[in-house]
Amino acid sequence: MYRIHLLTRGCLISLATLLLSACNSGEKEARALLKRAETAYEQGNYQQSIAIIDSIKSRYPKAFDSRRESQLLMRKASLQEQEQNVAFLDSVIREKQILLSEVSGHYLFEKDTAYQQLGNYIHPSQLLEKNLHRAHLSFRTNERGELTMTSIYCGKQAIHHSGVKVIAPDGTYMETPTAHETYESSVLGEQIEKSDFRLGEDGGVMEFIYRHAKEKLKLEFKGDRSFTTQMTPADCEALVAVYDLAHLLDFICEMQSEREACLVKIRFIKKQMEEGNEHPKKD
Repeated sequence: MYRIHLLTRGCLISLATLLLSACNSGEKEARALLKRAETAYEQGNYQQSIAIIDSIKSRYPKAFDSRRESQLLMRKASLQEQEQNVAFLDSVIREKQILLSEVSGHYLFEKDTAYQQLGNYIHPSQLLEKNLHRAHLSFRTNERGELTMTSIYCGKQAIHHSGVKVIAPDGTYMETPTAHETYESSVLGEQIEKSDFRLGEDGGVMEFIYRHAKEKLKLEFKGDRSFTTQMTPADCEALVAVYDLAHLLDFICEMQSEREACLVKIRFIKKQMEEGNEHPKKD
């Protein structure tokens, strides 16, 4: 009888220890959070489900049973979220590509496949043949939406320009830094100089023209000596058109990059699920 009493007492102590351990681990609270995460997942709130699961590990690191189950749910929710993102991006890209196909016909596309990986879009008014023997700014964007401005000086005397300033009627202006790329040549006594400036490295000149495109803008070439002329309305309109196209192309490329990043995550999550690496290590 005494032995039975001792055994019963020992069982009670063991049970109490297990219960105390469970309480200390926060398993009950973690289980409640896991239930909330499962509900959010079933309702399609994948971000919320992931956030709740993250809180289980941070708040109850010793609740190993709940954490084990939550990791599988985490991967399922992450997979659904990324697949949802891909579907959304596909829709956006498709919409923008339709728009691109509608507007690209208003531009000239130039590409020499022998040495160019990316072609360039230019405005028809800025064809080289239409702009011989005049100083002006020319604009182009490649297929990634990278916008470039070329300052072209033509005259009897070289000025060795490496930058330009664009001035609005109210006296405000923007000017480029010194160009990294310049070209000079002479054809039948005419001096031809060109300097290239990419958007972001142009001192804000292209954005300035975009904002003041309907105004009478002065164009000053800066070199050993300066040369000033008037920007034509056609050149201003060309900048606006090419600027808008560049933004569209850049947006499409950005969405395609985000889509590829989602696909990489999807492949990684599926690989984890196939490997069955679902068990958290005890800290």
